Amino acid sequence: MTGAGRPPSGTRARTTGVPAQTRAKKAAPQQAAKQAAAKKSAAKKTAAKKTAAKKTAAKKLPAQKSAARAAARPGVTKKAAPAQKAAPKRAAAKRAAPRQAAATKAAPGQVPARKAPAKKAAARRVPTSRRPAPQAPSAQRMLAPARRPRPRLRRPPRPGNPDGRIRFVAVAASVVLLLIVGRLIQVQVIQAGPTAEAAFEQRSQVRTLSAARGSIVDRNGAVLATTVERRNVTVDQRIVNQYHVDDAQLPPSQVGITGAANALAPLLGMKVDDVREKLTGDRAFVYVKKSIEPAVWQQVDALEIPGVYSESANQRNYPNGQVAASVIGFVGKDGTPLAGIERAQQSVLQGRDGVLHYERGSNGQQIPTGRTTEVDPVPGRKVQLTIDSDLQWKAQQLLTKAVKSSDSKAGQAVVLNVKTGEVLALADAPSFNPNDYGSAKAENLQNRSLVDVFEPGSTSKLVTAAAALEEGKVTPESRLTVDYTIQRGGRTFHDSHVHGPEKLTFTGVLAQSSNTGTIQVGERVPAADMYRYMRSFGLGSATGVGLPESKGLLADAKDWNNSQRYTVLFGQGLSVTALQSAEVYATVANNGVRVPPRIVKAVQGEDGEMVPTAQPRGTRVVSDKTASQLREMLERVVGKEGTGDLASVPGYRVAGKTGTADYYDSDVGRYNGYTASFVGMAPADDPAIVVAVFLQQPKKNGYYGGTVAAPIFQKIMTYALAKEGIAPSTGKKPNLPLEWK
Repeated sequence: MTGAGRPPSGTRARTTGVPAQTRAKKAAPQQAAKQAAAKKSAAKKTAAKKTAAKKTAAKKLPAQKSAARAAARPGVTKKAAPAQKAAPKRAAAKRAAPRQAAATKAAPGQVPARKAPAKKAAARRVPTSRRPAPQAPSAQRMLAPARRPRPRLRRPPRPGNPDGRIRFVAVAASVVLLLIVGRLIQVQVIQAGPTAEAAFEQRSQVRTLSAARGSIVDRNGAVLATTVERRNVTVDQRIVNQYHVDDAQLPPSQVGITGAANALAPLLGMKVDDVREKLTGDRAFVYVKKSIEPAVWQQVDALEIPGVYSESANQRNYPNGQVAASVIGFVGKDGTPLAGIERAQQSVLQGRDGVLHYERGSNGQQIPTGRTTEVDPVPGRKVQLTIDSDLQWKAQQLLTKAVKSSDSKAGQAVVLNVKTGEVLALADAPSFNPNDYGSAKAENLQNRSLVDVFEPGSTSKLVTAAAALEEGKVTPESRLTVDYTIQRGGRTFHDSHVHGPEKLTFTGVLAQSSNTGTIQVGERVPAADMYRYMRSFGLGSATGVGLPESKGLLADAKDWNNSQRYTVLFGQGLSVTALQSAEVYATVANNGVRVPPRIVKAVQGEDGEMVPTAQPRGTRVVSDKTASQLREMLERVVGKEGTGDLASVPGYRVAGKTGTADYYDSDVGRYNGYTASFVGMAPADDPAIVVAVFLQQPKKNGYYGGTVAAPIFQKIMTYALAKEGIAPSTGKKPNLPLEWK
């Protein structure tokens, strides 16, 4: 080894003339400063690593954090920690060792510092803490003056670049602006039409414009059914509370829902509480009152209550009340036809509703300058009936009175025009008022003359007589011996009253309404032929009048049993309607030609002109001769010797037939009471009108047709002849014999 003040071997020492000891003393402070700087740098790096370790082990090693802070303070000896905790510290010390050693080397031209003792080096290798143990100060350090620690210099903040931020904001604003412009183009240009339409739909209100139903008039144009204008009051409950809210001077009773209810109640004829209940809620549509007159709505509208509107609600009105009610029928509250002509002629009477689209303001009012789309309603067309309303009224009045006086269950009356088949009157009793059909009994709402079936009795003997005359089996003056009873088909048949053997002509048999005499004549016609004549006269089939009706009951001849073969000859064992029975007599009155009855005279065309319905085509049933003979025979029935003398009309020749038949009561499921009837025509020499009258189950003043039905016939026929302007008869009444000797 060389001395501390000598250069290494082989090197020439520079001699400066300054002692080595003196140079060592001068270099000692510089070396100490370098060592201190190296230590400080190592301490900074060690502190940085400690900070990283703290972050990862903050929650697990709180004690280690405290120890590290204590060890960082100079002069404090740190307790040894477990090996796993000291490992990071030892690694930091090892990395700092070369730098410390380099710092201790002498600078060029300086004497190297004395090496630390081996003991100190060993002490540094003891891994007791993150920092080496304190060393004894060297002579240089002891001789060096104490240095104040240099303050740590902070790096001044680097100023930002504002140009980048400005560019970012400009780009972002441009993107947003482009999106807004693109949306505006889409809404106002590309989708302008659909968008405007959608906005209109949100503001629009749809109102149905009800079409007026066509009128029903009689043959002379008198109105039987019409439509009157009415309004339904509705409310939007969501906005009605805005009524007078801006008027601070009004009392609470005149503001809001309460004020609206107090204002509406007297006009609508309702209680205030009831109106308030209708106005309160959150529904957009509620009926307050239906079917008010237009004048009342004008008063309601003048109140300008927000949310209170009206809709057209045309009401069907029947000005004549019960007159022809069963013919006209009626419509429901919703305008649905339920019966009669109203239902049968729905396709003509029904109009086509219109629609109003308009823009509505915030208070529900129509915007005057807003967009409005309106489709006008198309009213229904008029229907003209063959009914004469005056004659109909008279027939109903007389029939109703007779039903009451005889305490009958019901009654029917039919008046026909012989030549045309037009129904001049079709009366039922009891009837109903179509303006208040809800209060009527269900059985009174139907047209009894068309749907009620019953056994015709002796009025049906006309068909038997027509078949026998047409087939040449008898003549009006054929002689018959008639007993009270007769045995046929295993049964005993009898007349209505007891009598001994009588010598009657066929005319006398008809005039006296003999059952046994009719059987003697009718059995001469084969059953199949008799059935054919019955069908030809319209029995067992619908008349085609244009309203719902029954076909009646008529079994085929091959299905007749032994007794029915004979009962059908005098009007039992079959059933008819009042109109069917009247049609049989109209065929005879029309010279043997059957003309189907009709009740619709004309309908209004699309151009407003009335178009007559097609005239039904007639069908010949019997010859003119047979028809003429039958009329002469029926005139004898109305004479003093016949059963229908109470049916005679002064000044007119009348031909007809009485009838008294057992009445089948479906309520008890058996025969119960009688059907009293009279069917006839006038003038007999040139018939123009047929009248048929039926009383079901009369209980007072008799039950024979000649007693209770013939007088009603006489009154109706008298009125009809005068009403239609039929001239009185001028010809001489025939005098066919009734008996023979």
